[in-house]
Amino acid sequence: MAIATDRAPLFGALWALFATVGFSGVDVIVKFLSGDYAHYQLTFLRTLVAVVVLFVLVVPFTGKINFRTTRFGAHLLRGICVVFANLCFFLALAAMPLADAVAIFFVSPFLIALFSIVFLGETVGPRRWAAIGLGLLGVLIVLRPGTDAFQIAALLPIGAAAGYGMLHIITRKIGDTENAVTLTFYTQLIMLSVAGLAGLAFGNGRFDVFDHPSLAFLFRAWVWPTPFDAMLIVALGVSIAVSGFAISEAYRRSEAAFIAPFEYAALPLSVLWGVVVFDEWPDAWALTGIALILVSGMVLIWREAVARRSGEVDRPERV
Repeated sequence: MAIATDRAPLFGALWALFATVGFSGVDVIVKFLSGDYAHYQLTFLRTLVAVVVLFVLVVPFTGKINFRTTRFGAHLLRGICVVFANLCFFLALAAMPLADAVAIFFVSPFLIALFSIVFLGETVGPRRWAAIGLGLLGVLIVLRPGTDAFQIAALLPIGAAAGYGMLHIITRKIGDTENAVTLTFYTQLIMLSVAGLAGLAFGNGRFDVFDHPSLAFLFRAWVWPTPFDAMLIVALGVSIAVSGFAISEAYRRSEAAFIAPFEYAALPLSVLWGVVVFDEWPDAWALTGIALILVSGMVLIWREAVARRSGEVDRPERV
């Protein structure tokens, strides 16, 4: 039996904004800890916390949840997308300014819109295509290929964006039969398994022979966290669990091309955290690119609102 899903766009947008704030905090904590701990260690520990939070805080407020599923293959593919996206993005954070990494990652809403056409049968009008093009220009300005400012690590957020885009397309495909708690549970289970295997392979630090911050973050040996860092890791797990549930709810309730632009709130947040926490001041080029990406997102939101008022919203076909 399909789950009755409220498709009210307002609730989807609110869930997306809530999740974006939570994920922004995750980015700050991961970047802060990336110089002392391994990626697999942070992933394993915060996922353990997230699973506890899921069962203690989320499940009791959503009623009796049956984790049985006939779509485990889709959950597995979705989990792989999450693992890939997290790996690419967090390795980028270890080597790049926070605002630059987040800005480049924001090719993801454009990819989500494209994927929604290919895989979901949704349509995007010419004005939205123009806004998407403006946003892509902003990403290129931040990326600056062919200049001395370009670095290979800047390609990692693009890989993360592709994984993230596919994650939400799969969520949209199976959201009518799988609730947000089930989606979150299988995601955490797969991440815990992959991080555990990586810990067994890299935990003794025998591959920690690289000077590049991203590679050091990937292969560093397991070390026990200090009490303060342990509290940060717990905060990571709580934020991941709650934000993961929220973003799953967002993409279940509304069209992918509608929800994606609301995640642009991460852009000004990343600039703020970069300046306040890491003393990273974006240069003029980066600010220009970020501004273009932000403007394109606002245009997408405005166009969607106009279309909804006029009853011209494109919706995916349902079989």
